[in-house]
Amino acid sequence: MAVQSSPHFLSPLPFSLLLLFLLPAAQCGVTYDRKAIVINGQRRILISGSIHYPRSTPEVTVVEDFHPNLRCALLIVDSVWQMWEGLVQKAKDGGLDVIQTYVFWNGHEPSPGSYNFEGRYDLVRFIKTVQKVGLHVHLRIGPYVCAEWNFGGFPVWLKYVPGISFRTDNEPFKMAMQGFTQKIVDMMKSESLFASQGGPIILSQACFSSCFIFIGRLG
Repeated sequence: MAVQSSPHFLSPLPFSLLLLFLLPAAQCGVTYDRKAIVINGQRRILISGSIHYPRSTPEVTVVEDFHPNLRCALLIVDSVWQMWEGLVQKAKDGGLDVIQTYVFWNGHEPSPGSYNFEGRYDLVRFIKTVQKVGLHVHLRIGPYVCAEWNFGGFPVWLKYVPGISFRTDNEPFKMAMQGFTQKIVDMMKSESLFASQGGPIILSQACFSSCFIFIGRLG
């Protein structure tokens, strides 16, 4: 009797094995002691919330029309509201410690090797905005986005890669995924945004069909 094997899905690892690339607490300030995340020597219970940067804009121009009576000339007042900063500040005022966000592959690499980090896709600016307000960042690099986002965040061109099978132990998928993930990690490192560099990113997470968490430092 022939037996057909099922695909090898990327399975979750025990949590203790996910804490890779750790620096000593004295260097990094962020670690894990098997009971809690430790920041600057103190165990913390962190409250986080999601703000997905492409779903808003860094800033918006507010236009107000003022006319006290019909005989008065129309007065238009333009002002720029820092939208990202305003949203993050509201999150802080509401008691959050951490802002988490996915990284949206299909928005950042619409065609192979062609990248977009401008406007509402300016990931570095968004993370620096969170840092400015004084919160930590949980960066969910993907490549899979479980957030009611088209195609799970995968760029459309990915499905035309020969032999690819999404979210499985598949070499074409892993190669494409590694290329994008490495680009994001290198970008964060170049801007000194990981906690080990004095930045706000205390958690980094890679999501396939399951999720892997890295604390404090990647690379």
